[in-house]
Amino acid sequence: MSTAPRIAILGLLGSGNLGNHASFEAMLGFLREQHPDSPITCVCSGPEEVRRQYGIPSMSITWYEPRRAGRGRLSSRAAKAFGKVADLVRTPLWVRKYDIVIVPGMGVLETTLQLRPWGWPYALFLVFLSGRLLGTRTALVDVGANVTRELSIRWLFGTTARLATYRSYRDEPSRQALATMGVDVSGDEVYPDLAFALPRPPAAPGAPSRTVALGVMAYRGANADRDRSDEVYTGYVGRITEFARWLVDEGYRVRLITGDPSDQEVVSAVVDDLRRTRPGLADERLVNEPAASFGELMDQLAGVDLVVASRFHNVLAALKLAIPTISISYAAKNDVLLAETRLAEFRQPIQSLDVQRLIEQFRALELRAPQLRPEIEHKLTEYTDALGRQYGELSSALFGPVRRHRIHALIKEA
Repeated sequence: MSTAPRIAILGLLGSGNLGNHASFEAMLGFLREQHPDSPITCVCSGPEEVRRQYGIPSMSITWYEPRRAGRGRLSSRAAKAFGKVADLVRTPLWVRKYDIVIVPGMGVLETTLQLRPWGWPYALFLVFLSGRLLGTRTALVDVGANVTRELSIRWLFGTTARLATYRSYRDEPSRQALATMGVDVSGDEVYPDLAFALPRPPAAPGAPSRTVALGVMAYRGANADRDRSDEVYTGYVGRITEFARWLVDEGYRVRLITGDPSDQEVVSAVVDDLRRTRPGLADERLVNEPAASFGELMDQLAGVDLVVASRFHNVLAALKLAIPTISISYAAKNDVLLAETRLAEFRQPIQSLDVQRLIEQFRALELRAPQLRPEIEHKLTEYTDALGRQYGELSSALFGPVRRHRIHALIKEA
């Protein structure tokens, strides 16, 4: 009698990033519905939080992560260096215990934000190399990717993708990025982001409330901006605060939303500025209620009329509710999503954000909102159908008979 495959879900989870958790929740829902007998473990950056929130066994991706607290700079560097070596042994030891390792969505092959090669790229490579050697099936499902200039990261990401049993992407630019990095993507498919498979809350009843969700992020640029990250951050905060002032002055109620705990510093900057410059309006017209989950974020958005946001999954959550949205885009994935939902004209790059143009876009979006909502709803139906097809492909690719590589038999069970 065969046993159900043992599954590990791998990702940057447990640190409070709502978008990563949305992808995880969608994959967890699929596995529990379609493969309920398979035991699931999460391998992540915050195992304690994942255990608390989802009630499943969890462990750290790296040897170093659980040991980082309380270390000085020198001891931290030494521990990190030792950890890279330790993970050469630790990673295959845990990978061999699973039949399938799945990376669900997320921008795991992206460098749109600052990233070091010997962090996540190295850890991901070790997992997929171990999977190939030990016969564990590995999957990159609806992942995001971009072409990076840093050769070490480019090699790690490209090699990781080539080692995968199954690959799919959340947009065509991600697929083309892997092709540019030398990966044969001829058999790979593009599907909507996994978060589109999540249920959505009912729409809030009643007439428009003149409430706008303003999504902020602690943006400090990409890898190329490391030397000027403070300058990038200060410029972004100044412009987003200027737009928040305009919204308040125009009589809108502003709900501040985020996607990661680091974004709270921008929220604080906006709130402090408005309390100083608009003392009679700030407390009345600002709503600051941080969401603890993607579902809670959607609950909050159900009561707004329009959204202006940067975080990809803030934009996605709004579109999931068919709310007309402006994207202050920090990556191509934002632009692709807006184009697919007939909102291409309502975006501009975060690096050159123009507040006056943003105001003009906002006014145009408000005027056209009634016509745009049905078009977004139509696209959402297409997304749901496409994800259903992908789930069938995943089951075929990953849940067939498991044939372990002979190297796996040479390693005794711990």
